[in-house]
Amino acid sequence: MKILVTGGAGMIGSHCAEYYAKDRRNKVIVYDNLMRSKIFASKKKSVEYNWNYLQQYKNIDFWKNDIRDLASVDKCFKKFKPDVVIHAAAQPGVRFSLDNPQEDFTINCQGTVNILDALRRHNAKGSFVYCSTNKVFGENVNDIPLVEKKMRYDFRKGGGVSEQQGIDHTGHTPYGVSKLAGDLYVQDYAHTYGMKTGVFRMSCIYGTRQFGFEDQGWIAWFSICYLAGQDISIYGDGKQVRDVLWVEDLVQAYDKFLKSPLKHGVFNMGGGPKNTMSLLELVGYLDEITGRKVKVKFKEWRKFDQKVYISDIAKAKKVLGWSPKITPREGVERMVRWLQGNVC
Repeated sequence: MKILVTGGAGMIGSHCAEYYAKDRRNKVIVYDNLMRSKIFASKKKSVEYNWNYLQQYKNIDFWKNDIRDLASVDKCFKKFKPDVVIHAAAQPGVRFSLDNPQEDFTINCQGTVNILDALRRHNAKGSFVYCSTNKVFGENVNDIPLVEKKMRYDFRKGGGVSEQQGIDHTGHTPYGVSKLAGDLYVQDYAHTYGMKTGVFRMSCIYGTRQFGFEDQGWIAWFSICYLAGQDISIYGDGKQVRDVLWVEDLVQAYDKFLKSPLKHGVFNMGGGPKNTMSLLELVGYLDEITGRKVKVKFKEWRKFDQKVYISDIAKAKKVLGWSPKITPREGVERMVRWLQGNVC
């Protein structure tokens, strides 16, 4: 089987590439322009680590280019004619999208259509997995009643956000809009062209080989700050809650969809109600795991931040026979151990 992974040097993409490369019968193509650090205005290299890490697999081909370069995309698809595309390439920063809405659009929307349509033209029987986001629901999530507790907020009635949550009549940020546009294109290609497509609206995905920044990848970013002895800035009161999902559990969900008889599916994807964590709770975990304390500075709430987002993963459990395996505490411990040996 030939599997093309866009954004293949990112945290999610590199884990997908490695998962399929471990079967030597597969050919994996990693497509990435290595611009993550540039997006977050960092001089430090990040995804270059994953690009080099994957070189150990001889059945991986590397394609260093931009998904917005249609000629390069077409050349790649014409050469390999992939059976599966996992589209993880994206501009993932809300702040970047606010400052650069046109570039956010070209990466997340135009780039997605370039990749999606290339698969249609070169192998319409191929399968397409799209890494979407909970941001497609926009501020509609903020209408769900909350209860405030000592260390966190929670949905008053418990549970999580299902795939039936509305996406219209609300603010999204340019990032949310561009990802939603890609989300809808992927759905429509299933309906219009009969392609097998899976849309995974992800909450907080974390894991090894993640290079967090203040604006994206908060679990990795807090962990890096702890190990480096740097102050942490929390925007708001720290009681914000997300459901969190270890990256290898996510890859299992993708694989179960690809191996299923489903022709199309939309799934809210995260740790679900049993795997949640607030910023303050993460600080507590890191105090215990590292044996250190850092200074935490509280700042004004960031615009468009959601106090609570928890995925209802019942559909993925029922339809795919999938469920998360790694608990938040175990995941944070794994993250810290990896950072200690590879980054900090």
